[in-house]
Amino acid sequence: MSTNRESVEAAINRLIDRYRTRALWFLRADLYPTLRRGQLRALDQIQRHGDRDAYVEAAALRQWLLQHSSDD
Repeated sequence: MSTNRESVEAAINRLIDRYRTRALWFLRADLYPTLRRGQLRALDQIQRHGDRDAYVEAAALRQWLLQHSSDD
């Protein structure tokens, strides 16, 4: 996944919206993690409690974050 930080954050937010009721029910409806740590935590929950497509998409986003981020 070769892309910039803003598009990755947008993709994470879209994934959060799609799986909020299934995997992130405990988050407020208007909450979107902005720090890498929170984004990774949300992606982990989506991988654990989402379907196969969610797992694959979250894994790709997680990999990008781990390779390109250092904002913690």
